[in-house]
Amino acid sequence: RFTTYERLQPASLFVIKKDERREEFNRNKLLTGIRKACEKRPLPTGIVDKLVDDIEAELYHWGKAEIPSAVIGDMVMERLRRLDHIAYIRFASVYREFADITALKQEVDTLLSAGAETSRPSSQLPLLPTEELAGAIKGRRASRGRGRAKLRQGVRHEPS
Repeated sequence: RFTTYERLQPASLFVIKKDERREEFNRNKLLTGIRKACEKRPLPTGIVDKLVDDIEAELYHWGKAEIPSAVIGDMVMERLRRLDHIAYIRFASVYREFADITALKQEVDTLLSAGAETSRPSSQLPLLPTEELAGAIKGRRASRGRGRAKLRQGVRHEPS
C-alpha cells in the first residue's frame, strides 16, 4: 500500500543569501538543516516536519516574493530555542559561525540568562550541570569510595 501526500504549489518564493544571490526557497534544504540540529534528540515524532511546515506557511503568508536568509535563520533559531536547547545551540553554532569556544560559551550564557533553563522540556537534560546534580554525583562518588575503602580493610557487607 502506498500513500502520497499532495501539496499546493505556492507562488515562487526566493531567498536572498548573504552574498546577495537569489535562490528559490527549498523546503528540503530547510528540513535537512533542522534535522541535523535535532539529530539524536528526544523529540516527538513529526515535530521537525511540523516546525518546517509552520515556517514555510508563515513565509508564504507574508506574501513577499523575496525573503532574506537571515529572516529564515532567525525564525528557525526562535523555534528551536523553544523546542530544544541542544538543537538550538547546534543550529546556532553553524548559523552564527562561531569562531571559537568563547563565542559558543557566550551563546550558552545568553540562553541561560534569558531564563530558558527554567522552561526546558522535562525530557531534556540541562546544558550545564546544576548544583543539585553536581551534589548528587559527588555523593555517589563518595559512597563508592567508602565501599572500596571497607573492602580494602576486609570489611564485608552481608546482604540482609
